[in-house]
Amino acid sequence: MTDDKDVLRDVWFGRIPTCFTLYQDEITEREAEPYYLLLPRISYLTLVTDKVKKHFQKVMRQEEVSEIWFEYEGTPLKWHYPIGLLFDLHASNTALPWSITVHFKNFPEKDLLHCHSKDVIEAHFMACIKEADALKHKSQVINEMQKKDHKQLWMGLQNDKFEQFWAINRKLMEYPPEDNGFRYIPFRIYQATTERPFIQKLFRPIASGGQLHTLGDLLKDVCPSAITPEDGERKTQVMIHGIEPMLETPIQWLSEHMSYPDNFLHISIIPRPTD
Repeated sequence: MTDDKDVLRDVWFGRIPTCFTLYQDEITEREAEPYYLLLPRISYLTLVTDKVKKHFQKVMRQEEVSEIWFEYEGTPLKWHYPIGLLFDLHASNTALPWSITVHFKNFPEKDLLHCHSKDVIEAHFMACIKEADALKHKSQVINEMQKKDHKQLWMGLQNDKFEQFWAINRKLMEYPPEDNGFRYIPFRIYQATTERPFIQKLFRPIASGGQLHTLGDLLKDVCPSAITPEDGERKTQVMIHGIEPMLETPIQWLSEHMSYPDNFLHISIIPRPTD
């Protein structure tokens, strides 16, 4: 891969200032103060909210505590989506800190998967990495790794260790020089205005004529409404890691440098602010 390590580092250390408040109908023994945390964009809510849980459980009656879950303005937040994706999709044009509501009751079975331990997150994370490598390298790279390499990827993410993670992950971002890129780009496109979870299909980084496909090419092929407005004015923003990349950016470069640790490019298409 082309080594733009500063970009990788900037992506890894992206943080979102967040204010957690307890839902008003939860029964507490005394008033629950809000809890502030800098959330890593690349991680998962259930990996980084132990302190939040402890903070609020102190004021709760034990019999009132069941599985913790989070929502933002009425939308339950899916723990298996990376934090940065959740923010870009639901809150990117709001004032900081991000205001998240904490619940201990009435788990929304229809909207959220249960997550009883970090093993569940690890299994989900590794399944994504394996799916991404199937697209990029027909699973050859991940299958040649040892169990300890898989564990190092997970521990690097869980413990927020950039070097530990990238020592292994860089192998997943390489390809033979004669190929000029991956077999297919692992990506998922999410739209704030639709119930559909995401769009995903096969897309090659190199056109049949040899030229590099761009982010614009991908969107034109997969989600044309995002970039070709009906009345000439674009009403949406295309966000990756909280920024709007230029549509001319090669999709191969984005895949190598702007993918989340699960090796997918998570692309949010959100309404452009009107003010």
